[in-house]
Amino acid sequence: MTFEEAMTYLYNRLPVFHNIGHRAYKPGLETTRAFCKYLGDPQDRYETIHVAGTNGKGSISNMLAAVLQHSGYRTGLYTSPHLKSFTERIRVNGVPADEDFVASFVSRHKAFIEKISPSFFEVTVAMAFNYFARLEVDIAVIEVGLGGRLDSTNIITPGLSVITNIGFDHMRQLGATLPLIAGEKAGIIKPGVPVVVSERQSDEITAVFEEAAKDKNAPLYFGSDYGSISAESIENGMLKLEIQKLTKDRKSNNVSLLLDLAGSYQKKNLLGVLTAVDRLNGAGWKISSGSLEAGLASVTKTTGFKGRWTRLGEKPFVVADTAHNLPGFTEALAQFMSVPAGRKHFVLGFVSDKDISAMLRLLPQDADYYFCAPSNNRALPAFSLLEQAESMGLKGEAFPGVNEALARAISNARPEDSVYVGGSTFVVADLDVL
Repeated sequence: MTFEEAMTYLYNRLPVFHNIGHRAYKPGLETTRAFCKYLGDPQDRYETIHVAGTNGKGSISNMLAAVLQHSGYRTGLYTSPHLKSFTERIRVNGVPADEDFVASFVSRHKAFIEKISPSFFEVTVAMAFNYFARLEVDIAVIEVGLGGRLDSTNIITPGLSVITNIGFDHMRQLGATLPLIAGEKAGIIKPGVPVVVSERQSDEITAVFEEAAKDKNAPLYFGSDYGSISAESIENGMLKLEIQKLTKDRKSNNVSLLLDLAGSYQKKNLLGVLTAVDRLNGAGWKISSGSLEAGLASVTKTTGFKGRWTRLGEKPFVVADTAHNLPGFTEALAQFMSVPAGRKHFVLGFVSDKDISAMLRLLPQDADYYFCAPSNNRALPAFSLLEQAESMGLKGEAFPGVNEALARAISNARPEDSVYVGGSTFVVADLDVL
């Protein structure tokens, strides 16, 4: 079986979330446990960090992996979805999984896959755990797919759990209120395992984490208690942050860090990362300040991370961002609107099974719009998006794909203008220039 044949088999045989949405969601851990037991429980052969949250879990996972790599540890990284190739989901020291391994894994275990009927995601989780064991990683950073409590990745017992933030997304699976969603994310908290929550939000959400941690006798730390960010700026395309760190005796210790993930929303994620690094050092891992700084300054180069406030051009300024729910889109849009520009241009596409009305209401009417559809089975047709946008006073054109839409936007834009590309992860994934 070739890699291409393996991919065709997985996509055609198994339910795939990014193709059919919630119908592919298979809550529960039994199938993943059975698959991993059949593989010899590879997830138990190395240390892990488990990362959940509504937004930011991919960024935090990649930041932690980059810092660990720069500290000399052989580091596995499992994230989803991928942008260009399936192999991006499974990395060791920034290198995507070998295509021959993927083909061999599917071929060798095809009969068992058909016996237990897993979802696409369950197969990829088991494959990742197996790959990390084969390559003898020291530690693996594992990003939750959806939720936490019933997510396939939740069969691990990590050395550290990290939860980024809580927002409205995937309510059909996780619940209609923020405390309910927080409860699902808190499901990754394990007995006695320290947990870092990046930011304190409402008292209701904080109480969910405090209660879950107390119930599991798990030490709980909030990134916002680590310190505060007193200033931020962009320096040579990088996010420069001045952090007012609080020492154990509550005295202030100022630290300056450069982050190559230049989205301003990363400042919330960074406090979670710094708190997690403190916990790792306290548990015996050796992460120096130099390794921390080097890792944060080179996340995209070290791990291959793409799509988070990725600059595609300067005159006009062009940026792509995979923010795809209301909280994330709100943050990305706020930063884009703060960029000095003669006129704003938006290249946007969405999937059809999300209510995008709140996101569309955030957009300025005094801007130019180029609507497109991602090459995905769940895509919202460009003309349907155009009609919905026009009903809210947004004027633009419809295009068959993001590359045609972006080409028109750049053609229309003046050097002093700015262009935003996003709306859906799959729109960004379709970019030829990424």
